Amino acid sequence: MMNNETFEMDESSAEQSEALVETLVDIPGEESPVIVEPDRLASALEAILMVVEEPVAAINLAQGVGHPTEVVEQVLYDLAAEYRNQRRGFELRELAGGWRFYSSVEFDSVVTAFVLEGQQARLSQAALETLAVVAYRQPISRSRISAIRGVNVDGVVRTLVTRGLLEELGNEAQSGAILYGTSSYFLERMGLTSLDELPELAPMLPEIDELDGELERVATRIKETADVTIAESGNDDVLSVNASDENSVQNTDVEARPSEDIELD
Repeated sequence: MMNNETFEMDESSAEQSEALVETLVDIPGEESPVIVEPDRLASALEAILMVVEEPVAAINLAQGVGHPTEVVEQVLYDLAAEYRNQRRGFELRELAGGWRFYSSVEFDSVVTAFVLEGQQARLSQAALETLAVVAYRQPISRSRISAIRGVNVDGVVRTLVTRGLLEELGNEAQSGAILYGTSSYFLERMGLTSLDELPELAPMLPEIDELDGELERVATRIKETADVTIAESGNDDVLSVNASDENSVQNTDVEARPSEDIELD
């Protein structure tokens, strides 16, 4: 009797399990793609773009709505043109390799007055110069930035990283020093799609190869002068560097400044 009851319970449990499995099969899982109807594609893209905090690539948007990238890109261009023709208070722009809504340029002064109320966080001159050096010389280490600017830049680099304008790109193979480069946020704030759109350096500035060579020559002269001084004094604790060499290092300063200040929210 006991065995029959156990068999009936097991059979009942098996039937319930099968029913549960069939129910779960009908529930879309995380891997199930969401396919938006073609006539609602534009509205779906608008809904996604309304909640993003940074530009989203067309391929990512295409994956989200379940349509080919080419189709999604065309819809995005059509939406952007539609907003411009309607002279809306916002624009759909492609910047930093992605798409995002922005307030219209026509109302920049109005938005600035409302949001910032005169309290704009401007980058210092030192930060702008450091940012310019990194933009044109990336990937680059802090020691190399210091050599180019002739001053210590540790604090400035930390500030730029904190504000999201610079990011770590890895380590230098020989020294292991951290290499820095500009971020996608930098491109967004500068209104650029890629680094290729950066303006060319002034023709009077030295070429990059010449600048690197000059830095190496200055470092070699300083080292040779220091070695001679130590040898003549016979005291390893005494280290003096020729003043002219110090001046040459301090004067190795790239005056590459953006034409306009970057204002941060």
